[in-house]
Amino acid sequence: MRTAIQNLEESKIREVANAGIGRSDVLAFWFGESDEVTPEFIREAAIESLRQGETFYAHNLGLPELREAVAKYTSRLHKPVSPDRIAITSGGVNALMLAVQALVDAGDEVVCVTPVWPNLTAQPLILGAKLRRVSLHPHGGAWKLDLQELLAAVTPGTKLLVVNAPNNPTGWTLTHEEQRAILEHCRRTGTWILADEVYERLYYEETPNRCAPSFLDIAEPEDRLVVAHSFSKSFLMTGWRLGWLVMPPSMTHAMGKLIEFNTSCASVFTQRAGVVAVERTDDVTPRVVQHLKLCRDTLVPLLRKVPGIEVESAKGGMYAFFKLDGFGDSLDLAKRLVREAGVGIAPGNAFAPEANGWLRWCFASRDVHRLEEGVHRLRRWLG
Repeated sequence: MRTAIQNLEESKIREVANAGIGRSDVLAFWFGESDEVTPEFIREAAIESLRQGETFYAHNLGLPELREAVAKYTSRLHKPVSPDRIAITSGGVNALMLAVQALVDAGDEVVCVTPVWPNLTAQPLILGAKLRRVSLHPHGGAWKLDLQELLAAVTPGTKLLVVNAPNNPTGWTLTHEEQRAILEHCRRTGTWILADEVYERLYYEETPNRCAPSFLDIAEPEDRLVVAHSFSKSFLMTGWRLGWLVMPPSMTHAMGKLIEFNTSCASVFTQRAGVVAVERTDDVTPRVVQHLKLCRDTLVPLLRKVPGIEVESAKGGMYAFFKLDGFGDSLDLAKRLVREAGVGIAPGNAFAPEANGWLRWCFASRDVHRLEEGVHRLRRWLG
């Protein structure tokens, strides 16, 4: 096998989960998904599609109806986006991998802001790129960007900048001022931006469009910008494996070719569910965000009361990212918590070496009492 593949690190999140999956006594908060099932009207759209016999291939770029619906949905939140800038993908991770495949050659330099979901740093390495990390810095329990440090790292030799904001795992979010500075700098250096904005609707600050700042608010259609999205988080559709990309219109045809050689297309019945989801987003997403805010505001104050824990409320996302003093390796700690406390949390060093000593707790739980019980178990274990 290729050396790049042999050298890939296994997911530390999966390593922790594998230690606890199947155990009824473990409260699982390790994966980035809600434990609430997809709304019934979305499921029914897929069922009806299957009843109609829609079990065949679709267009590489997705059903025209879904591309149109996604374009309208995006245009409601940001600057107008036309369907010819949309590609439907088989999940958000597929969207990200397609973007990297389209833009990165072996040997190219890729800069990535970390800590971050490990797939985003693994994908360039899979393609043989040279990865350079620019870390956020913790201040108290919050992580912040040194903008000048990032801009200095992106040079004319940088092919791609990867930014995930709102960020998994830290909850850090870019401001429009920072996005403008990054975009203008990358225009000068000729660097592409891959913006993972899958958590944009899971945002708890007051904004007119009820979502986090996006590069799509400020960019022009032909800017070297690709934005990745997913149905997983805002629509409670993690298992459906459906996402999309927004890109310059001149790039879309080639992206269709690339999709052909990866997955051919997303399944039709899944796309039918996606159409209903984006057309009826107001029946799903505001309620999801309101409940997640309740979950955040339940969990974080409880964690703050635990001696040795350093944590701040995230502006976006679905995670509490906290430091627990007195412990070394996060992976070892997370495994011990599964075995000894019955609490499943993701280790910080799964997201970056600089996040060792930190833990990520997904608070997307239907029942906030699960969060309270989880903290109770943690306190009891520490005590």
